[in-house]
Amino acid sequence: MNPSQHADSLGRLEDLPADYIAQMHALSIAPLWPQLRGLLPRGKPVRATQPFVWQYKDVRPQLMRAGELTPIEKAERRVLVLCNPGHGVDKLIATPTIYVGLQLILPGEVAPNHRHTPSAVRFVVEGSGGFTTVDGEKCPMHKGDLILTPAGLWHEHGHEGTGPVVWLDALDLPMVYAMEASYAIEGPSQIARPGLDASQTRYQRAGLVPYESLSLNARAAYPQIRYPWPDVRAALISLEKATAPGAAVQLAYVNPETGQPCLPTLGFSAQLLRQGEDFSPRRRSASSVVHVIEGHGQSEIDGVSLHWSEGDTLAVPTHAQVTHRAQNGQAFLFHVDDAPMQRALGFYQEF
Repeated sequence: MNPSQHADSLGRLEDLPADYIAQMHALSIAPLWPQLRGLLPRGKPVRATQPFVWQYKDVRPQLMRAGELTPIEKAERRVLVLCNPGHGVDKLIATPTIYVGLQLILPGEVAPNHRHTPSAVRFVVEGSGGFTTVDGEKCPMHKGDLILTPAGLWHEHGHEGTGPVVWLDALDLPMVYAMEASYAIEGPSQIARPGLDASQTRYQRAGLVPYESLSLNARAAYPQIRYPWPDVRAALISLEKATAPGAAVQLAYVNPETGQPCLPTLGFSAQLLRQGEDFSPRRRSASSVVHVIEGHGQSEIDGVSLHWSEGDTLAVPTHAQVTHRAQNGQAFLFHVDDAPMQRALGFYQEF
Protein backbone atom coordinates (compact mmCIF):
# COMPACT_ATOMS: atom_id res chain seq x y z
CA MET A 1 0.00 0.00 0.00
CA ASN A 2 1.49 3.37 -1.00
CA PRO A 3 1.29 6.42 1.36
CA SER A 4 -1.59 8.06 -0.53
CA GLN A 5 -3.67 4.89 -0.28
CA HIS A 6 -2.86 4.70 3.43
CA ALA A 7 -4.04 8.29 3.87
CA ASP A 8 -7.37 7.45 2.25
CA SER A 9 -7.85 4.37 4.43
CA LEU A 10 -7.96 6.08 7.82
CA GLY A 11 -10.98 5.16 9.88
CA ARG A 12 -13.91 7.54 10.30
CA LEU A 13 -15.70 8.44 13.49
CA GLU A 14 -18.96 7.02 12.15
CA ASP A 15 -17.22 3.64 11.73
CA LEU A 16 -17.04 3.31 15.52
CA PRO A 17 -19.88 1.95 17.66
CA ALA A 18 -22.14 4.59 19.21
CA ASP A 19 -21.64 3.23 22.72
CA TYR A 20 -17.84 3.48 22.31
CA ILE A 21 -18.11 7.10 21.16
CA ALA A 22 -20.40 7.90 24.10
CA GLN A 23 -18.00 6.29 26.57
CA MET A 24 -15.08 8.32 25.19
CA HIS A 25 -17.04 11.57 25.33
CA ALA A 26 -17.97 10.87 28.93
CA LEU A 27 -14.25 10.60 29.73
CA SER A 28 -13.33 13.71 27.68
CA ILE A 29 -11.20 11.73 25.28
CA ALA A 30 -11.39 11.42 21.49
CA PRO A 31 -9.79 9.26 18.78
CA LEU A 32 -7.16 11.04 16.74
CA TRP A 33 -7.30 9.09 13.48
CA PRO A 34 -10.63 10.45 12.17
CA GLN A 35 -9.28 13.99 12.57
CA LEU A 36 -5.62 13.39 11.79
CA ARG A 37 -5.73 14.74 8.22
CA GLY A 38 -7.52 17.86 9.43
CA LEU A 39 -4.79 18.56 11.96
CA LEU A 40 -1.88 17.41 9.79
CA PRO A 41 -2.86 17.70 6.10
CA ARG A 42 -0.40 16.39 3.56
CA GLY A 43 2.03 18.81 1.89
CA LYS A 44 0.32 22.14 2.58
CA PRO A 45 -1.79 23.58 5.40
CA VAL A 46 -5.52 24.02 5.10
CA ARG A 47 -6.13 27.77 5.18
CA ALA A 48 -9.25 29.72 6.07
CA THR A 49 -7.48 33.06 5.54
CA GLN A 50 -8.53 34.73 2.29
CA PRO A 51 -6.54 37.15 0.14
CA PHE A 52 -8.37 40.41 0.78
CA VAL A 53 -8.03 44.18 0.54
CA TRP A 54 -9.55 46.69 2.93
CA GLN A 55 -9.89 49.94 0.99
CA TYR A 56 -9.21 53.00 3.08
CA LYS A 57 -11.65 55.16 1.13
CA ASP A 58 -14.43 52.82 2.30
CA VAL A 59 -13.24 52.25 5.88
CA ARG A 60 -12.29 55.85 6.67
CA PRO A 61 -15.89 57.25 6.72
CA GLN A 62 -16.88 54.54 9.19
CA LEU A 63 -13.88 55.41 11.36
CA MET A 64 -14.77 59.11 11.31
CA ARG A 65 -18.35 58.23 12.25
CA ALA A 66 -17.00 56.21 15.17
CA GLY A 67 -15.39 59.46 16.32
CA GLU A 68 -18.84 61.10 16.32
CA LEU A 69 -20.67 58.20 17.95
CA THR A 70 -18.22 57.09 20.64
CA PRO A 71 -16.20 59.48 22.83
CA ILE A 72 -12.73 58.31 23.76
CA GLU A 73 -13.85 57.82 27.37
CA LYS A 74 -16.28 55.15 26.18
CA ALA A 75 -13.84 53.50 23.78
CA GLU A 76 -10.42 53.68 25.51
CA ARG A 77 -9.01 52.76 22.09
CA ARG A 78 -11.26 53.84 19.19
CA VAL A 79 -10.44 51.14 16.67
CA LEU A 80 -12.12 49.46 13.73
CA VAL A 81 -10.64 45.97 13.38
CA LEU A 82 -9.83 44.60 9.92
CA CYS A 83 -11.47 41.16 9.95
CA ASN A 84 -10.51 38.62 7.32
CA PRO A 85 -13.72 37.31 5.71
CA GLY A 86 -12.33 33.78 5.77
CA HIS A 87 -12.52 33.86 9.57
CA GLY A 88 -15.53 36.16 10.03
CA VAL A 89 -16.02 39.35 12.00
CA ASP A 90 -16.19 37.56 15.36
CA LYS A 91 -12.56 36.41 15.24
CA LEU A 92 -11.10 39.95 14.92
CA ILE A 93 -8.06 38.73 12.95
CA ALA A 94 -6.45 39.64 9.64
CA THR A 95 -4.48 36.38 9.59
CA PRO A 96 -4.39 33.63 12.24
CA THR A 97 -1.46 35.33 14.02
CA ILE A 98 -1.88 39.02 13.13
CA TYR A 99 -4.47 41.44 14.47
CA VAL A 100 -4.81 44.70 12.54
CA GLY A 101 -7.00 47.71 13.27
CA LEU A 102 -7.32 51.35 12.29
CA GLN A 103 -7.27 53.65 15.32
CA LEU A 104 -8.60 57.20 15.44
CA ILE A 105 -7.71 59.93 17.90
CA LEU A 106 -9.13 63.45 17.73
CA PRO A 107 -7.66 66.78 18.90
CA GLY A 108 -7.39 67.03 22.67
CA GLU A 109 -8.12 63.35 23.29
CA VAL A 110 -6.00 60.96 25.34
CA ALA A 111 -6.03 57.18 24.99
CA PRO A 112 -5.10 56.25 28.57
CA ASN A 113 -1.91 54.67 29.78
CA HIS A 114 -1.69 50.90 29.96
CA ARG A 115 0.54 47.95 29.22
CA HIS A 116 -0.32 44.47 28.02
CA THR A 117 1.07 41.07 27.15
CA PRO A 118 0.61 41.29 23.35
CA SER A 119 3.26 43.22 21.43
CA ALA A 120 2.05 46.01 19.15
CA VAL A 121 3.17 48.57 16.63
CA ARG A 122 1.54 51.76 15.34
CA PHE A 123 2.01 52.76 11.71
CA VAL A 124 0.70 56.28 11.04
CA VAL A 125 -1.75 56.57 8.14
CA GLU A 126 -2.74 60.24 8.25
CA GLY A 127 -2.71 63.41 10.31
CA SER A 128 -0.25 65.30 12.50
CA GLY A 129 -0.09 66.39 16.10
CA GLY A 130 -0.52 62.91 17.56
CA PHE A 131 2.00 61.28 19.84
CA THR A 132 2.64 58.02 21.66
CA THR A 133 4.54 57.95 24.93
CA VAL A 134 6.31 54.65 25.58
CA ASP A 135 7.94 54.17 28.99
CA GLY A 136 8.45 57.93 29.28
CA GLU A 137 9.72 58.50 25.73
CA LYS A 138 7.39 60.80 23.81
CA CYS A 139 7.26 59.88 20.12
CA PRO A 140 5.66 62.25 17.62
CA MET A 141 3.40 60.57 15.06
CA HIS A 142 3.74 61.59 11.41
CA LYS A 143 2.49 59.78 8.32
CA GLY A 144 4.51 56.65 7.66
CA ASP A 145 6.21 56.54 11.06
CA LEU A 146 6.50 53.15 12.79
CA ILE A 147 6.25 53.19 16.60
CA LEU A 148 6.78 50.12 18.77
CA THR A 149 4.82 49.33 21.91
CA PRO A 150 6.36 45.98 22.92
CA ALA A 151 4.86 43.58 25.43
CA GLY A 152 4.95 44.91 28.97
CA LEU A 153 5.89 48.52 28.16
CA TRP A 154 3.66 51.36 29.33
CA HIS A 155 2.15 53.40 26.50
CA GLU A 156 -0.49 56.05 25.95
CA HIS A 157 -1.59 58.17 23.01
CA GLY A 158 -2.54 61.84 22.74
CA HIS A 159 -3.31 64.53 20.19
CA GLU A 160 -1.99 68.10 20.46
CA GLY A 161 -2.78 69.20 16.90
CA THR A 162 -5.79 69.73 14.66
CA GLY A 163 -7.77 67.29 12.55
CA PRO A 164 -7.96 63.52 12.92
CA VAL A 165 -4.94 61.28 13.36
CA VAL A 166 -5.25 57.69 12.18
CA TRP A 167 -2.80 54.86 12.54
CA LEU A 168 -2.65 51.16 11.80
CA ASP A 169 -2.33 48.90 14.84
CA ALA A 170 -0.65 45.52 14.31
CA LEU A 171 -0.41 43.06 17.19
CA ASP A 172 0.44 39.42 17.88
CA LEU A 173 -2.81 39.37 19.85
CA PRO A 174 -4.32 36.23 18.20
CA MET A 175 -1.39 34.09 19.34
CA VAL A 176 -1.26 35.56 22.85
CA TYR A 177 -5.03 35.26 23.23
CA ALA A 178 -4.97 31.62 22.05
CA MET A 179 -2.39 30.94 24.77
CA GLU A 180 -4.85 32.35 27.36
CA ALA A 181 -2.15 34.87 28.22
CA SER A 182 -3.72 38.14 27.00
CA TYR A 183 -4.40 40.87 29.55
CA ALA A 184 -3.75 44.56 30.20
CA ILE A 185 -2.91 46.64 33.26
CA GLU A 186 -3.95 50.28 33.58
CA GLY A 187 -1.71 52.94 35.06
CA PRO A 188 -1.52 56.67 35.72
CA SER A 189 -0.55 58.99 32.89
CA GLN A 190 3.18 59.06 32.20
CA ILE A 191 5.47 62.02 32.70
CA ALA A 192 7.41 62.21 29.47
CA ARG A 193 11.15 62.77 29.64
CA PRO A 194 12.34 66.05 28.11
CA GLY A 195 14.14 66.00 24.79
CA LEU A 196 13.69 64.25 21.48
CA ASP A 197 13.08 60.53 21.05
CA ALA A 198 15.99 58.18 20.37
CA SER A 199 15.31 58.03 16.62
CA GLN A 200 16.32 61.70 16.45
CA THR A 201 19.28 61.56 18.84
CA ARG A 202 20.85 58.13 19.34
CA TYR A 203 20.15 56.19 16.13
CA GLN A 204 20.50 58.66 13.28
CA ARG A 205 22.76 56.64 10.98
CA ALA A 206 22.95 52.96 10.08
CA GLY A 207 26.05 51.32 11.50
CA LEU A 208 26.44 53.84 14.32
CA VAL A 209 25.22 53.20 17.86
CA PRO A 210 26.02 54.87 21.19
CA TYR A 211 29.41 53.61 22.37
CA GLU A 212 28.12 52.47 25.75
CA SER A 213 25.77 50.03 24.03
CA LEU A 214 28.80 47.87 23.17
CA SER A 215 28.52 46.69 26.75
CA LEU A 216 25.86 44.00 26.95
CA ASN A 217 24.87 45.29 30.38
CA ALA A 218 23.97 48.67 28.85
CA ARG A 219 21.72 47.34 26.11
CA ALA A 220 18.03 48.02 26.37
CA ALA A 221 15.67 45.41 24.98
CA TYR A 222 14.04 48.02 22.72
CA PRO A 223 16.52 50.87 22.26
CA GLN A 224 14.67 52.47 19.33
CA ILE A 225 10.91 52.91 19.61
CA ARG A 226 10.21 55.19 16.63
CA TYR A 227 11.30 54.72 13.00
CA PRO A 228 10.58 57.98 11.09
CA TRP A 229 9.21 57.51 7.57
CA PRO A 230 11.31 60.24 5.87
CA ASP A 231 14.48 58.36 6.86
CA VAL A 232 13.10 55.01 5.67
CA ARG A 233 11.82 56.48 2.40
CA ALA A 234 15.16 58.12 1.63
CA ALA A 235 16.99 54.86 2.36
CA LEU A 236 14.68 52.95 -0.01
CA ILE A 237 15.30 55.46 -2.81
CA SER A 238 19.06 55.11 -2.31
CA LEU A 239 18.80 51.32 -2.23
CA GLU A 240 16.76 51.29 -5.44
CA LYS A 241 19.69 52.83 -7.34
CA ALA A 242 21.92 49.90 -6.35
CA THR A 243 19.34 47.13 -6.82
CA ALA A 244 19.15 45.07 -9.99
CA PRO A 245 15.90 44.95 -11.98
CA GLY A 246 13.52 42.36 -10.58
CA ALA A 247 15.23 42.22 -7.18
CA ALA A 248 13.49 43.38 -4.00
CA VAL A 249 13.99 46.98 -2.94
CA GLN A 250 13.06 46.26 0.65
CA LEU A 251 14.38 47.21 4.08
CA ALA A 252 13.73 45.43 7.37
CA TYR A 253 13.04 47.33 10.57
CA VAL A 254 15.48 45.94 13.14
CA ASN A 255 16.87 46.57 16.59
CA PRO A 256 19.79 48.93 15.78
CA GLU A 257 22.04 47.38 18.43
CA THR A 258 21.54 43.71 17.55
CA GLY A 259 20.34 43.63 13.94
CA GLN A 260 17.53 41.31 15.03
CA PRO A 261 13.82 41.92 14.30
CA CYS A 262 12.59 44.79 16.45
CA LEU A 263 9.90 42.57 18.02
CA PRO A 264 10.31 38.85 18.83
CA THR A 265 7.06 37.67 17.22
CA LEU A 266 6.33 39.93 14.24
CA GLY A 267 8.56 41.25 11.46
CA PHE A 268 8.27 44.61 9.72
CA SER A 269 9.69 45.91 6.47
CA ALA A 270 9.21 48.67 3.92
CA GLN A 271 9.36 48.13 0.17
CA LEU A 272 9.67 50.30 -2.92
CA LEU A 273 7.93 48.91 -6.00
CA ARG A 274 9.22 50.18 -9.32
CA GLN A 275 6.63 51.32 -11.82
CA GLY A 276 5.40 48.63 -14.17
CA GLU A 277 7.72 45.95 -12.78
CA ASP A 278 6.17 42.74 -11.50
CA PHE A 279 7.67 41.63 -8.20
CA SER A 280 7.11 38.04 -7.09
CA PRO A 281 8.73 37.19 -3.76
CA ARG A 282 9.53 33.60 -2.91
CA ARG A 283 6.56 31.70 -1.52
CA ARG A 284 6.82 31.63 2.27
CA SER A 285 5.28 29.74 5.15
CA ALA A 286 4.60 33.09 6.88
CA SER A 287 1.36 35.05 6.69
CA SER A 288 1.48 38.81 6.26
CA VAL A 289 -0.41 42.06 6.09
CA VAL A 290 0.61 44.72 3.56
CA HIS A 291 -0.25 48.41 3.97
CA VAL A 292 0.05 50.88 1.10
CA ILE A 293 1.99 53.97 2.19
CA GLU A 294 2.09 55.65 -1.21
CA GLY A 295 1.03 54.83 -4.74
CA HIS A 296 -1.36 52.64 -6.68
CA GLY A 297 -1.10 49.13 -7.98
CA GLN A 298 -2.33 45.58 -8.08
CA SER A 299 -1.46 42.36 -6.30
CA GLU A 300 -2.26 38.82 -7.32
CA ILE A 301 -2.44 36.53 -4.31
CA ASP A 302 -3.14 32.85 -5.01
CA GLY A 303 -4.84 33.83 -8.26
CA VAL A 304 -6.99 36.58 -6.68
CA SER A 305 -6.41 40.05 -8.19
CA LEU A 306 -6.63 42.92 -5.73
CA HIS A 307 -6.34 46.58 -6.75
CA TRP A 308 -5.00 48.98 -4.15
CA SER A 309 -4.14 52.61 -3.51
CA GLU A 310 -2.78 54.77 -0.70
CA GLY A 311 -4.07 53.77 2.73
CA ASP A 312 -5.33 50.32 1.69
CA THR A 313 -4.37 47.15 3.57
CA LEU A 314 -4.08 43.60 2.21
CA ALA A 315 -4.09 40.17 3.85
CA VAL A 316 -1.72 37.50 2.53
CA PRO A 317 -2.28 33.89 3.70
CA THR A 318 0.50 31.47 4.55
CA HIS A 319 2.13 29.67 1.59
CA ALA A 320 0.58 32.15 -0.86
CA GLN A 321 1.90 32.79 -4.35
CA VAL A 322 2.17 36.58 -4.61
CA THR A 323 2.90 39.14 -7.33
CA HIS A 324 2.86 42.91 -6.69
CA ARG A 325 2.80 45.56 -9.41
CA ALA A 326 2.94 49.36 -9.05
CA GLN A 327 0.95 51.41 -11.55
CA ASN A 328 1.22 55.08 -12.58
CA GLY A 329 4.51 55.55 -10.78
CA GLN A 330 6.40 53.85 -7.99
CA ALA A 331 4.71 52.66 -4.80
CA PHE A 332 5.78 52.17 -1.19
CA LEU A 333 4.49 49.29 0.94
CA PHE A 334 4.72 48.44 4.64
CA HIS A 335 4.79 44.73 5.50
CA VAL A 336 3.90 42.95 8.74
CA ASP A 337 4.62 39.21 8.92
CA ASP A 338 4.84 36.40 11.44
CA ALA A 339 8.20 35.08 10.17
CA PRO A 340 10.04 35.78 13.47
CA MET A 341 7.44 33.72 15.31
CA GLN A 342 7.76 30.86 12.84
CA ARG A 343 11.57 31.00 12.93
CA ALA A 344 11.52 30.77 16.73
CA LEU A 345 9.23 27.74 16.50
CA GLY A 346 11.53 26.12 13.94
CA PHE A 347 9.29 25.73 10.88
CA TYR A 348 9.70 28.89 8.80
CA GLN A 349 10.29 28.06 5.13
CA GLU A 350 10.76 29.70 1.76
CA PHE A 351 9.98 27.77 -1.39
